[in-house]
Amino acid sequence: MRCRHFLTSLLSPLSFANPPSRPLASRARAVAQPPAQRRAALAEPDVGISRFASSLPGFRGALKQRYSDFVVHEVARDGTLVRLTSFDLPDERADTDDEADADLPHALESFRLLCGDADCEALRGFLSRVSEGDSDVSPIILSPDADKAHRLEVHDFFKRNFIFLVTDTVEHSDGVQRCIRVRLRSGPRGRRNRTGTGSSEPSGWRDDRPFDSRGSVTWPYHLGKFLRFHLYKENKDTQEALRVIGKMLGLQPRSFRIAGTKDKRAITTQQVTLFKVHASRLAALNNKLTGIKVGDFNYVKEGLVLGQLMGNRFTITLRSVIAESEDMIKVAVDGLIKSGFINYYGLQRFGSASVPTHLVGAALLRGEWRSAVSLILDPREGECDDMNGVREHYKEHGDIDVAIRNFPRRLIAERAILQRLKKYPGNYLQALMAIPRTLRLMYVHSYQSYLWNHAASMRAGIYGLSGVIEGDLVYKKECLGEGTVTDASENNDDHTNTSEMDIFAETLPEETIQSVKVYYIYTQTE
Repeated sequence: MRCRHFLTSLLSPLSFANPPSRPLASRARAVAQPPAQRRAALAEPDVGISRFASSLPGFRGALKQRYSDFVVHEVARDGTLVRLTSFDLPDERADTDDEADADLPHALESFRLLCGDADCEALRGFLSRVSEGDSDVSPIILSPDADKAHRLEVHDFFKRNFIFLVTDTVEHSDGVQRCIRVRLRSGPRGRRNRTGTGSSEPSGWRDDRPFDSRGSVTWPYHLGKFLRFHLYKENKDTQEALRVIGKMLGLQPRSFRIAGTKDKRAITTQQVTLFKVHASRLAALNNKLTGIKVGDFNYVKEGLVLGQLMGNRFTITLRSVIAESEDMIKVAVDGLIKSGFINYYGLQRFGSASVPTHLVGAALLRGEWRSAVSLILDPREGECDDMNGVREHYKEHGDIDVAIRNFPRRLIAERAILQRLKKYPGNYLQALMAIPRTLRLMYVHSYQSYLWNHAASMRAGIYGLSGVIEGDLVYKKECLGEGTVTDASENNDDHTNTSEMDIFAETLPEETIQSVKVYYIYTQTE
C-alpha cells in the first residue's frame, strides 16, 4: 500500500518552466479579450494547465468581452442563491411591552424580596413611566448597598428579568456609599444633577457620572451584533467595493467579513457581514454608490468566515464563437456535461500584469526578498509607455521620490515598497512587509494555485481520469454539513470595547469537516 506523490518536482520553484507543449485532450477554450495597453494574456501552460478532461476538439470564444457576460451568484451554506432582491430596512424595534408585561407581578415580587419595599415601588413607578411612552424617562437610583455580592445579584436580576433595562453602580460624593442606577438600555443618557425622581435638585449622588461600559453601549440589546447584507457590484473587485463602502462609512476594512472574493470583470452578488452598523446607514449609500448596491439587510449573531459558502453559480456568455459547426458546439457542451472538467485555478488567479503573481510568490517562499521587490517594481511588457517610463527611470536612477510621485495610488504594492525603502534603504524584507498582508498572501496563494494546476495536470497525464487510483483524495458527499462552527461572540453582551472588535477581526471561527479521505488499495499476500 503506497501513496503516489506528484509534487516532488514542484518543490523546487520554477523548475518546471517547460510544460508539455500539447495537451492530452482538448476542451472548449474561452479567450478573454484584453483591454488596450494590457500585456498579452497568459497562456494556460504558463500557469500549469496542460491536460484536459475530454479529447473533443472543442471550440473557441471570447470570455468577458463585456463585464455583463460573466454573472456570479454566491450560493450560501443553506443552498440558497444570493440575489439582491430588496432595499427594505429590517425592523429594529424591540417588543419591550410584551417582555415587561409577560410576568411583571412575579418579577416585582421577586425584586421586593431582593431589595425591599422602597426600591420595589421605585422600580414599579419607573416601569409605569416607560409603559406610558415617556421618551425621556429619568434613571432611578436604588437604596445604598455596601454589599458587593448583593449588588452583583441585583445586576444579574435585571439581566434575567428586564433585558430592556441596564444597570451600573454609582457612588456618593463622600466616596463611600454605593448604589445601583437603572435606566432604559436604549434611552438617553443621564443629565447632570438629574436625580432618580427626576428632580433638578442635587441629591448628593454623583448621577452626573457617565454610564460605565455596561451602560454606554448604544447597540440595541435585541439585535444581532452583525449586519448581514447582499453586495451587488459591477466591474469591481470585492475588496475595492468594500473599501469604497468603508470609506463612506468611516470604517476600517477589517470590519467587513466575506465568505469569498468574486471576479472583478463581472456582475456579482455575495453576502457580507459588518460589525455593529445599522442597516439605515448602509442603505443611505445606495444613491451615492456607482456600480455597487447593497440590500437584503438582516441582523445576525455571527459574522461570515472565509469558506462559509456552498459555492458560486456562474452564468457565462461567450462571444465571437469559432467552431467547425453548430453540431460541434453541441457535442462539446454534451462532453462537458458527461465528462466534467479538471478544477484548475483560472488565469485570473495569476493577475493581469506581465509578471504573474505566482512568480512573486515563489520568490517570497525562497526568501529572495530583493528578487521579489524587483519583480514588482521593474518595467513590464505591455504596460502603457508612461508607466513603464516611471519604472525604467527608477530602475536606472533609483530616485524613490520621483517614482512615488508618478506611481498612481492604485499601485498599492509599488507605493508601499518605495515608501518603506525610503525609510529603510536596502532593507528589502522591510519593504515587502509594508505591502498589505492580504496582498502578500495573494502572492503566496497564487503560487500555491500554480502548484495545484501542475499536480492536477500530472495526475491526469499519467493516470488519466477514468477512475480513482491509490493515493487520491476522495470527497465523501454524505459528510456534507457535519462541520461545526464556534464563535467567540458569546461573551457578555453588555461590554463592548476595542478588544471585542479585535476578537472578531483576528480570531476567526474554524470549521472541521471530515469529508475527505485518502483512497487506498489493500492487497492480501500469502
